[in-house]
Formats: sequence, structure tokens, C-alpha cells
Amino acid sequence: MPFSAKGSLHGNFSSPESHSAAADIHFIVMAESRDIFYHGYDNYMKHAFPEDELRPISCKPLSRDMNNPAHFELNDVLGNYSLTLIDSLSTLAILASSPQTPKGKNKALEDFQKGVASVVKQYGDGTDQLSGQGLRARGFEIDSKVQVFETVIRGLGGLLSAHLFAVGDLPIRGYNPPDEEKRAAKASLKARERKGIRGIKWRRNFTYDGQLLRLAHDLGRRLLPAFHTPTGMPYPRVNLKHGIPFYPNSAFNHDAEHGQCGTTQQPSTEITETCSAGAGSLMLEFTTLSRLTGDERFERFARRAFWAVWNRRSSVGLIGSGIDAESGLWVGPYTGIGAGIDSFFEYALKSHVLLSGLTTPNATLPGVLDSARGPDDVFRPLGVDDHSGEAFLQTWQDAHAAIKRHIYRGPMYQHPHYIQADLFTGAVRAFWIDSLSAYYPGLLTLAGELEEAIETHLFATALWTRYSALPERWSTATGSIEGGLGWWGGRPEFIESTYYLYRATQDPWYLYVGEMVLRDIKRRCWTKCGWAGLQDVRNGEQNDRMESFFLGETAKYLFLLFDPSHPLNSLDAPFVFTTEGHPLIIPRPASNRKAVINRPASGTSANEVVNDAICPRAPSILPLSISATAARNDLFHAASLARLHLMPTTETLESPIVEFSNDHPSISLSDVRSPSNYTYFPWTLPPELIPSYAISSKAAARPTFDITFPVLPNMVLGPGTLQRVRDGIMVNSMGGLRLGMIQDTPSFGDSQGIVNLYRVQAINNIALGKDEKIFMDKDVVAGVVSTLDPNFSRIRDTTMLDIVIDHEESGNLHEGLAEELSMNVTGSPVITPSVDLTISTAAASNMRVAFNSLISHVSSMLREQPSAHVPKSNRAYIPAITPTGTGAAPIPDFEEAPSPDASGGATGPLVWQSVYFGDEMCNGRLAQSVPNDYQIIVVKRGGCSFSQKLQNIPSFAPSTTSLQMVIVVSYGDDDSMPTGWLVRPLLDQAQCTLGGLPRHNPIPMVMVGGGEQTYEMLRHATGVGVKRRYSMQAQGIPISNLIIV
Repeated sequence: MPFSAKGSLHGNFSSPESHSAAADIHFIVMAESRDIFYHGYDNYMKHAFPEDELRPISCKPLSRDMNNPAHFELNDVLGNYSLTLIDSLSTLAILASSPQTPKGKNKALEDFQKGVASVVKQYGDGTDQLSGQGLRARGFEIDSKVQVFETVIRGLGGLLSAHLFAVGDLPIRGYNPPDEEKRAAKASLKARERKGIRGIKWRRNFTYDGQLLRLAHDLGRRLLPAFHTPTGMPYPRVNLKHGIPFYPNSAFNHDAEHGQCGTTQQPSTEITETCSAGAGSLMLEFTTLSRLTGDERFERFARRAFWAVWNRRSSVGLIGSGIDAESGLWVGPYTGIGAGIDSFFEYALKSHVLLSGLTTPNATLPGVLDSARGPDDVFRPLGVDDHSGEAFLQTWQDAHAAIKRHIYRGPMYQHPHYIQADLFTGAVRAFWIDSLSAYYPGLLTLAGELEEAIETHLFATALWTRYSALPERWSTATGSIEGGLGWWGGRPEFIESTYYLYRATQDPWYLYVGEMVLRDIKRRCWTKCGWAGLQDVRNGEQNDRMESFFLGETAKYLFLLFDPSHPLNSLDAPFVFTTEGHPLIIPRPASNRKAVINRPASGTSANEVVNDAICPRAPSILPLSISATAARNDLFHAASLARLHLMPTTETLESPIVEFSNDHPSISLSDVRSPSNYTYFPWTLPPELIPSYAISSKAAARPTFDITFPVLPNMVLGPGTLQRVRDGIMVNSMGGLRLGMIQDTPSFGDSQGIVNLYRVQAINNIALGKDEKIFMDKDVVAGVVSTLDPNFSRIRDTTMLDIVIDHEESGNLHEGLAEELSMNVTGSPVITPSVDLTISTAAASNMRVAFNSLISHVSSMLREQPSAHVPKSNRAYIPAITPTGTGAAPIPDFEEAPSPDASGGATGPLVWQSVYFGDEMCNGRLAQSVPNDYQIIVVKRGGCSFSQKLQNIPSFAPSTTSLQMVIVVSYGDDDSMPTGWLVRPLLDQAQCTLGGLPRHNPIPMVMVGGGEQTYEMLRHATGVGVKRRYSMQAQGIPISNLIIV
């Protein structure tokens, strides 16, 4: 493919002779990314400054919609404070480290300093003196109602990052102000006056003395009223001049005399709904502001808001998108990793990085302002753990685990990607992804989850390749744009992830992906006055807006991708990029360079629990190839999921850039033809970089089928057929029932290793989460399921059953011992049994789950808090294990205990009422009256063998009132098993009497755990019964989430 002198990364770089040429072209593409920034920035300063944004098509400024206050898309962001300039300052500082230097001039550094001076000129220097008044306002005393989140990440983050570059805390190559000037710029006004040094002297008689930091404090202070909510989560909007008079329910406005709301104010219709990202993604900017100024309020409010969101996560560990700042209730049931949620996960991990080596605020900030204690005057003080950096890491790890469990779809679904799930169950709710979610591979890369990052980034790459941009929302189910949301506004998330992955892997694949993005932007988004967004990625229609983040993030990450020697790419310090792409760092004093970990006051530290992850090595490169990604065997799976074969096939697409190419030397033929994604199919690498022996693995297939049950006579139909209960759905009738089965749940077998289990993924077209269960009463199933049906058969468990106990609340039990024991023995490892001493711990763990599947979920229904008018149940279900060996007697077909109702209440009496307690029963023969008059004998484990205990029971004539079963209660753990496990009892001798005579009617025996608690519960038993365990199989394979009760 020919190209102009500007060059392209495409070419044969496999020979050593070509490395220098590759480096030259690498530098050329980096220069092109700089040109992209300056084409937008110069036109903004020429046509739009000091307004917020630029209209690149009409060459005019874009400001707030004063005629339509409800135009939130515009007014939430644009606050009339020169947003694009503030958002671009950190990009200018980054460009200044790698300048094009004709005659030694560093244009980017000069523009950075001019930009800072322009902000000060417009908005003052942040003091209360005459110099604090700017041309447009004193600080940010501007009558603009803005979104708190957008103002923090764009305005506040931009000011803080530029300040850190200005004082040298973030590096600019070649910019080395004298130390005394830097100290003066960081010092207070009084300290500077005492020392007689104002600050850092720049050109044009401008001295930087911390103006941006003071302006950041002014802006942050104007946002604080929004945090006075009942939940601690901020209201979504605030007026920079007037505060929050439109939220009358705020504690900030409760004082009618001194508050912002008058006594006659009408009820407000202002929206109080915020989002998880908006409320929980303030930690980086607010913490940096607090640590730099000594005003703790910001960090405390941000922490409180973060934990307020996280503490409201659902029982499956997911957080939603919309949440009400006043009530704390989730607004909608959908969740994912994209819009409304995205940066919460990002800030969980990055807060841990930013806070590394720092102690809690009170211990690190000298001279704390009195007003800094405001949040704790309004809310309960946060705990020690809530202040630790390790707590944020734990949050990220828990959140990632929940995402991987419920939202992530692995290779079994054509290629790994993410879906929209139900917040409360994790069930699939929609199949679309949005362009914002392209940030996630970059975050995974930072967290060391490299394989998941690479595979999901492949899909985003395929999608960009198809459309030459990322549509706002795209459906994996239909393979097309979802709901007409086909715009791309210049978002940075995809190129951001590409940057992180290249830094982690050094795989040239990501350079080609970056060039693809660069070419597509130049070809499709160029206008004579800047860079336009795409209204529709399918036809290239442009919209007349250049959002501030295009210069603040997109152009920045493109530049850093192609500048491997940039000082930020080798900075050995805990700095982070905010969600708006602004680098932040909290300067460490020279005496505090070693990490100081804040640990909880007692118990195991969070650091010891969670900080055990390591960054993996980059994937190894195959011999005679230079890209591990290009050689992946799932490369075409991603292409298939993105329907890449439907991409346009024309070699040259029309572009407005063509008519101006003669006057713009930065434009090449590659920009017009875009070889990166229209010449080579399906990926961005030239053919010579794809190994000739590379193969694509066979796409994984997911066995799925439906089971439908007919409607038989006397079957119940209607809305009562299915009943929502805790942890799942209870089936009350099989008539017309339809089960959607999928084989995707791995487990461990006894000897077969890893096996697959079927899972019910939908019932009557209702999608189920991976942890949701289907409960069926055995009597409901018995009349429908045929033992000859291979698709759906009921199997009785011969190893495990449940001892059912009705007990009275007397003595120690009246304090809730029975409920505590029921929870312990069913939901925790206290007395969970094992059947095999030789199995591995990993296999045992899965078997343990299988053994307890019934009782754990039945007990969860029992533990559901009953309504006030429902009496509390005193029925407990305790798992029991049957013995093995020649002396083991089968459990007869006793009348089973009835199943609990949907509220967990008892539904009928138990069959056995007489219980004898024999202690260890090792000291001789029992009295003849014991087996004749008692239906249950309870003995303690130990003292003698199981066989000897049974020998001490006299012979007796079987009847309904005589001995039915022996229950052995185990105390403590077996040393040969994992903690909390029981060994299956071994009866190695045939049962006989103490005199040696064989028993004609062997005695059934089971063993339970729980020690003295179980023994005490049986002492207070008013009835005892048994309940069999059943499992369901489909085509001979167990169904993991179908429970027979």
C-alpha cells in the first residue's frame, strides 16, 4: 500500500534492517497525533475561547442553552468557565515533554503556560484580594447549574492536574523550576510574603504561585452543598453561585431562616436521581484537593459517597446505574459495566493506587481547617477500614468477581463480552453494549487481569473495524446498532484501553489499532475548524460539537500510545489518570517515601487479605512472529461476533478532508484510504505480520435445549404456577412449564475430574441469574416426571438426607439458638459432610456445594424474615450423612417430613416423638425398654467404634413405635479433612447383637454435626423426621440449580 511522506505503520518490519525505519515512522505517527490535538485546540482558542466548547462545523462557540434549562445534555457539562481550555491544560503539559522544537522552541510548554495565564485572567487568582477578580468572574461565582460529577472530573480534575504539572510534582521533560520557587508556589500566601519569593517565574511576566490550586478549591467548595443529603450521596446538580435551593429536602436547607429555602417554598420537582458513577467517582479529585489544601471536607464527603453506593449493592454483589440521592433506592433494575456505572469500578482500583503509602487524613494533614470536620457533624463518622486504601482494592476485587460471575459471557458465547444484567438476580436483561464500556479492558490491565482484558478488547477492536468508530450502543443479539443510538462523539475509552494494553504487552498489534483510530478520526471527523463528532457511524454524518474530552482525553491517549519514552510512561510513583484522563498524584514528603499502610485496629488487615495479586507476564510471542495477539486462535471469533463480514467494502470513502489535503501537509493518502481497516480484512495488521501457520480454534458450542411439560387433567394453570421466593422461583404446577436448559456450569466429579452440569437459564421465558434456583415440591414432580424420560429424571440421593427437628424454645434455645444452629448447619461449613477421604480439596469444595444444595436453599427460605402476622417457625433442617461398609443398613422408605411453605413455615407434624439420649453408648448393653419404647436413639460420636455402639442395642421387634433410627452427633473436626468436614461413617462389620448374633433387621444410622448445639436441640425436640434429597438430571447430567423440596 503506497503512502505519502507522512508515512504509515504498515510495512514489513520483520527484518532487522527495518527497525530504524519503523522507529522513524513511529515518530511520524506520534507527530500526527500531536497535529490532531493542535488542529482542535488552535481552532478552539481562535473561534470559541473563553466559552466552553467549539462548534467545529460552523466555527462558532458552544455555550449553555439559556433558553432551555432542561437541556441537560448540554447544561450539565457547560458551566461558562472555559471548559475546553481547562480540560486541555494537562494535554498541553504532556505534549511539552516531547516537543517539536524548531530553533529550540517548546510550543506546547509555552501554550501550557499561556493557557494557565488565560484561566487566571478570566477567573482571577483565587484570592480574596483585588487580583481574585477575573474578567468573567471572581473564581467560579457563576450562575450556572451544572452536574456535580462532570464538573469534578472535567473542571476540578483539569485544574488540579495542571497545578501538579506547573509545580513539578508531575514531570515535564526539560521543565525544572528552582526548588525555592516550587516551594513558594506550593506555600500559603503568608509564607510567600515572609520569604519574599512569589513563585515560579514564567515568560510574559507571569508568576505561578498556586493560582490553579486556589481556583480548584474555590470550585470544589461550591460543589459541597450538594453532599448534604440523607444518604451521603451528592445530589446530581448544583448551582455554582447559589448552591442547591432547588432541593428543599436537603439538610443544608432545613433552617428556614438561614438556609437556602424560604418558608413558603413550594415542593420541588427537581430530579434527585444520580448514578453510581456520578456519586461514587469523586475520590481521586477530592482526595487530591484535600491533601494539597489541608481541607479534609472534600475527601471525607467523597469517601462517604463512595461507600454509600457500595453498601447498597445487591445480594449478588452488583450495583445499578440510577440511584436516588435522598432515599438511597435503586431507580432501575438494569446493571452492566458501562454508562452510569463505569467509573465507579475505575475509582475503586485507582483510589487504592493513589492512596498507596498514605495514612488516614487526620494523621497526614497538618493545620486542618475547622470546617473540615463538617461531614462528621452531619453523618456518622466512617470506620477505620473505610479510610484504608486496601478497602478500595477489596471493593474492586469483589466488584470484579460479581461482574465476572453475572455480566461477563465467556468463550462459550462465541467470544467473551459483557451483557446487561438484572441488578438483583444477575439474570440477562439485554444484549447491548455501549461505547463507554470500552474503558474496561484498560482497567483490567491495570488490575493485572490481562487475559480478560486482551480478549474483550479484541471484540471492541472488531467493532471499531466494522464501523470506523464505536457506536453508542450495539446489540450482540441482532448484530446491529441498538435503538438507533449510532453516534460517536469522539469518546476516548477505546483508545485509552489500547494505550494501557500496549504499555503492558508491548505488542505492536496495539500500535496498529491506534493508527486505525487515528486514520479514521482524520478521515471522518475532520472539519476546517476542528474535529466533529459522528451523528451516525454508518453514514459518517457529522454533528457540530467538539466535546472537551476529545482534547482532554482522546488526543492525549493517542499521543502517549505513540510516545513510549514519555516520562509518564516510566514514572515510578503512584499516579493515576482520572476518568477524564487527567494525571493526578499526591506528593509524598521526602521523609515518607516508604509505604505506610493503615491497618485495621484489630483482626486481619485488609492488606493481608486482598493485596495478593500480581501482574502477569505479557503473552509470549510465537517464533518467527512479532505479535502474540495476531496469533491468538480466537481472533476470528471476535470478528464473527462483531459481524465483521458486513463492513463496507469500498476502498476509498468520501471525506471532507480530501479537498483540504493540498493545504495541510499532515494529511496523507493513508488518511483517505484508511488501509488500517478497509484494505486488510478483518484486522489491522498487514498480512506479513500474521503468522502463516496461525489457525483459528473451533468456536465453542453451548448445548442448549428446552423441556416443555404438557397440561394434564386436574393441573393448576394461571398466575400461581410460579411463585417468587428468596433465591429463586417455586414451581407450584408443572402444567405448561417450559425450562430453558444450558450446559455451562463446570464442577468437579469424584473421579472424572471437571464435568459439566446443566443449568436452568430460563423458566417460561423468564431469565434466571446464575445463582438463582428453581424449587419444585417432590409431590408436584412425582405425577409428571417419568423415570423413563432421559431429558428429565428424578434421582434420589443415597448418601445425604436431612434430619428435621421441631423444637421448643426453652432454656438456652429461647435466645435464638435454634435459628442460629439451623443457619450454621445448613449454610456454613460447621457440619458439612464429606464422602471420600482421598479427594482433593478443590474437588471436595464442589462436592460440598452439591451435597448442601437442597438444605442451603431451603434454609434460606426458612430464614426469610416473616411478616408480623406469621408465627415464627421452630423447625430446623440438619444435613445428615449415611454410613458405608458391610454393616450399613439402607434407609427405609419412612414417611417424609412435609416441605415448608413459601414463607418457611412448618406445614405438618413430624412422625417421631420419642427420643432417647445414650451419651457415647460404649459401656455395655442398653435396657430392653429403650429400643422397644423409643423411636430415635441419639448418641455422641467417639469412645468406641460405630459398630460397637450398635451392638449395645438389644434386639427388638420392629413396629411403628419401636426404634427407627440411630443419630450420631459428631463433635469437632476430623484432622484428615478440611476444617468443618465430616468423614462418612464406616461400619466395617455386619450388624450383630452384643452376644454376636446377626441382626435380622439392621438398624439405620446417620451422622450429623454441630456437637453440643445439635445435641441440645434434639433434647428439646417435640418431633423428629427425615426428608430425602433428590436431584434432577437432564440427559444423564445433573441440573445444578433445580432443587427438589
